[in-house]
Amino acid sequence: MAYNEFAYFYDEFNGEADYDALYGYITDELKAHGITDGILADLGCGTGDLTLMLTQAGYDVIGIDRSEEMLSVLREKADELGLTGRLLLLKQDLLDLDLYGTIRAAVSTFDTYSHIGPQENFEKAIRKAAYFMERGGVFIFDLNTPYKHRHILADQTFDIEAEDADCHWSNRYDEAARRVDITINIDYHETGEHFREAFSEYSYALDTVRALLEKYGFAVAKVADGESFGPVRGDSPRWIITAVKQYTQEDKTNGTES
Repeated sequence: MAYNEFAYFYDEFNGEADYDALYGYITDELKAHGITDGILADLGCGTGDLTLMLTQAGYDVIGIDRSEEMLSVLREKADELGLTGRLLLLKQDLLDLDLYGTIRAAVSTFDTYSHIGPQENFEKAIRKAAYFMERGGVFIFDLNTPYKHRHILADQTFDIEAEDADCHWSNRYDEAARRVDITINIDYHETGEHFREAFSEYSYALDTVRALLEKYGFAVAKVADGESFGPVRGDSPRWIITAVKQYTQEDKTNGTES
C-alpha cells in the first residue's frame, strides 16, 4: 500500500499521535540493546516525523517508503530542518527491500506491517528485513491487533476537513480474511477534483508473528502495548514488538548461526 493523494492529509489525520512518547520508547529499547548510533532503517517512513527525530539523535537513518508523495513531504521537512545531507531516502516496496549493506537496527511504526499482508507477504517482508540485519541488530515494529480490527476499526467511517479539501475514510471488516478494507475519498474545494484510494490492513495472532520472526533468526525480546507502551492488555489496539537478530545471513550460509 502506498498513500498517494492522502500523503498530504497524513499528518493532519495522524495529528493525535504522541511522537515524543514513541521516540522515547524506541530509543530506550535501542539503548537497552546497546545501539546508540550506526545505520538505522525506517521502514515505511511516511512523512517522516520519527525519521527526522532519529536522525537528530545521531543515527544514520535510511528512510524507505513506496510512496513518492510521502517522501516528497519528508524531503520538505528535512530541508526546513537542515537535515537533507544527513538522511538517505529510498523509494522502495518493503517486499523488494534492497539495501546497500547491513543495518544495526530497523523501525517501522503506525501499522506499516499491518498493510503488507496477506500473511505470505507479511512473512516475506520480515525475511527481507532479517536479511540485512546484523547479528545483535534490533527490529522494532508495531501492528494493529485483531481486537482493534474487530472492535474499533470494523465498519467505521472518519471525516477529515482540511483547508483545501475534505477526506472521507470508510472501513469494511472481513472476519474470515482477518482484513479491513479501507476506502479514502478526497474532494478538493477549489478545483473540484476527486480522488479515490483503496487498500487493506491485515491482523495476525501474536503467536504467528512470533513464529515468523523466529523463523528468520529473530528472538522476540519484548512486546508492549503500542499506544501506552505499558503491558499488553486484552484490548490493546496495537502491539509494539522488539526483536533481536540472533545470527547474520552469512552465519546461516556457513552453518554457524548457533
